[in-house]
This record gives sequence, structure tokens and C-alpha cells, in this order.
Amino acid sequence: MADYILATCSTADISPEHMKRRNIEYIKFSFYLDGKECQDDLGQTISFDDFYQMMRDGVDTKTSQPNAQQFKDFFTPFLKEGKDVILLNLSSGLSGSQTSAKIAVEELKAEYPERKVYAIDSLGAASGMGLLVDKMADLRDEGMSIDDLYAWTEANKLKLHHWFFSTDLTFFVKGGRVSKVAGWFGTVLKICPLLNVDKDGHLIPREKIRGKANVIKEIVKKMEENAIGGLDYNGKCYISHADCYNDARQVADLVEAKFPNLDGKVLINSIGTTIGSHTGPGTVALFFFGKDRID
Repeated sequence: MADYILATCSTADISPEHMKRRNIEYIKFSFYLDGKECQDDLGQTISFDDFYQMMRDGVDTKTSQPNAQQFKDFFTPFLKEGKDVILLNLSSGLSGSQTSAKIAVEELKAEYPERKVYAIDSLGAASGMGLLVDKMADLRDEGMSIDDLYAWTEANKLKLHHWFFSTDLTFFVKGGRVSKVAGWFGTVLKICPLLNVDKDGHLIPREKIRGKANVIKEIVKKMEENAIGGLDYNGKCYISHADCYNDARQVADLVEAKFPNLDGKVLINSIGTTIGSHTGPGTVALFFFGKDRID
């Protein structure tokens, strides 16, 4: 195994057990419940069930990204041990955390000139980041050097596709991403917006689909159209959900039926407290490797 530290942030939305098993370190974001600061520790302190129920009950949620000093505090113990570090970070199109990470990296390069520190803008989020960092762990375990892993990730990160839909527009309205009028009509007409992450790492609405059954079919169709090899896709597939496991399971079942050569079963994760604070409950996301995102 290569002798450097592979890290990501808690917004990668994979379980702490998965992180430990793959030898991936992570830096925690923060979130607030009615003004009380909590750590996004992958559901260990506050369960995802409790978190989403609090949102439904009207508890106000906000998020906070690590600042440059917190990134320095995260990196420094590894550098003091004589380890190099490569971090896969939340998209700069969704958060300013990459700017903070880059400030920390430049300061640490001056303090530890003999060490290598990389902070990669994933241009992704949630279990899309999780799937990408898992692939990075594969390459590390195969003996890839930190420099080659940095180059590979920069060259391939736009191959990671992120598709989302929501069956509950409440928190899209609350966050200002959907107007109250559009939210009301969308709810009445059972409109489920279908979104993806574009090449610049922004979450972009793509289609308005009427009915849950139809949007489930459509999100899997996007995988058919974009996955490497189409229906012969033989990579891994991750799904994450915001307190709507049955919806996620329906998507997973359809993916497994249509893509017989998958690398294992679809892995279903929970959308964590940072991303979930913005989506609210009722969101399902699908992640896979495909052709480069070009728009």
C-alpha cells in the first residue's frame, strides 16, 4: 500500500465504517440545529432519522464549512508524522471550503517543504465524492503514487456523474431554490425535479417530471445514456437518500436489473447532515462513472 494519507470531507456521505475499512480520513463540516452547533460526523452523534424528523418538525438548520485554520489543524498531525496527504474536497460550486483548503495547503507547504499536500476540488458532492474517493483508495492500494493519484483524479473527476431528484419541495422553497408559487403547483401536480451536477460543480435543475414512478425511471435512463459502456457498465454504483430509503431501493433495484455487469450491488448511503440541511428529506441521488460532464 502507498505510504500517504488519503482524505476527504464528511460531505462524501459514506459511512464511518466504510471510511475506516478503506483507510480514508475525513474532516468534519459543522451544522446548526436552532443555533446549536453540531459536528457532521456521518450520523454518529445524531442519527439521520432523528435529523430529518427535526427538519420536518420545523427545527432551523444551517451549515458551516471548515476554515483555513481547521484544515491546517487537520493536515498537520499527518505531516508531523512524515506523511504526505491528498484530500478530495466538496465542490467549489457548492461551497467555499476548497478556497479555505487551498490557503491551508499553501501555508503548510511553506512550513513543511519536504512534504506533499494536495487539496482537490472534486466538483462533486455527497456519495458522488464517496464513489470517487473509493476509487482513489483502489488506486492507492494498487500502489499508485500520490503524484500520479493527484493527476489521475484531476483528469477523471468529471467522469463521475451525479443525478438527483426530490419528491418533497418544502425545503427547496425554504432555501429559495424554488418559489412558493412554483412549490405549491409542484406539490399539487406531484412534480419531481430532476437535477445534476454540471462541469463546474453546480447543482442544476434539468427536468420537471410528474410522479415518483416516472422520475425513478428517468434517473435510471440518465445512467443508461451516460454510463461508461451503457448497459454494459461494469463499475460501481452508489445511491444516497434523505430519509426515503424505499425510493432509493426502487432506484437500486432498477439499476441492478438493467446493468447486470455492475461491480457488486448498488451501495445505498444516507445523505448526511450538511447536504441534507439544504435538500431536506425526500431526495434521492444516483452516482456512477460515465463520459465526461461537458455542460
